[in-house]
Amino acid sequence: MPEPAFTAQPGAGPRHLTFSPNGRQAYLINELNSTITALSYDAAAGRFSELQTLSALPAGYEGPNSCADIHVSPNGRFLYASNRGHNSIAVFAIEAGGKLTPVQDVDTQGKTPRNFTLDPSGRLLLVANQNSNSIVTFRVDAQTGQLTPTGQTAEVPSPMFLQVVEDFTR
Repeated sequence: MPEPAFTAQPGAGPRHLTFSPNGRQAYLINELNSTITALSYDAAAGRFSELQTLSALPAGYEGPNSCADIHVSPNGRFLYASNRGHNSIAVFAIEAGGKLTPVQDVDTQGKTPRNFTLDPSGRLLLVANQNSNSIVTFRVDAQTGQLTPTGQTAEVPSPMFLQVVEDFTR
C-alpha cells in the first residue's frame, strides 16, 4: 500500500487544502480542531511536510467552532480562513518559507461563514454567511492583508458557495 502524501493529526478533521501561488507551500484547514497546518510541498515526491500548525481562533476563545474555508491571496502574501461559531475570518501573513503569523480576526457580520472568496485582484473578499442569509463584502489592505467592511451586504437565502469570475462573456 502506498504511503500517504500527508497524515493530519488525529481528530483534526482536514477539510480544505490550498496552495500558494509558487506551488511550494500548501495550507490545510482542519474543521474539527480549528487549526491551520502550513505545509511544504515536494512536487517530485508528491509529499507534504508540516511546517507549523496553529489555531485559526483568537487567543482565549473557548466557544464552539468549526473551520470551513481557506484561501491564499493572489499575491501569495496572506492567508484567510473562516471560523463557523466564532463567525470570523482569520487573517495571517505568509512569511518567507511558508510559516504563518496571525494578523487579524474580523467579524463576518453574520452567522456561519461557510464559504468566502477573493476577487481576482485580491482587493475584495466576499463572505457567504449561511445562517444569516447574507453575503458581506470586505476591502483587503494590500500592505497588511487586513479586512475592512465596505458596508455592502446582499441578502441571499442560505448562501453556501461564492465564485467571482473576471469576465462573464467567456
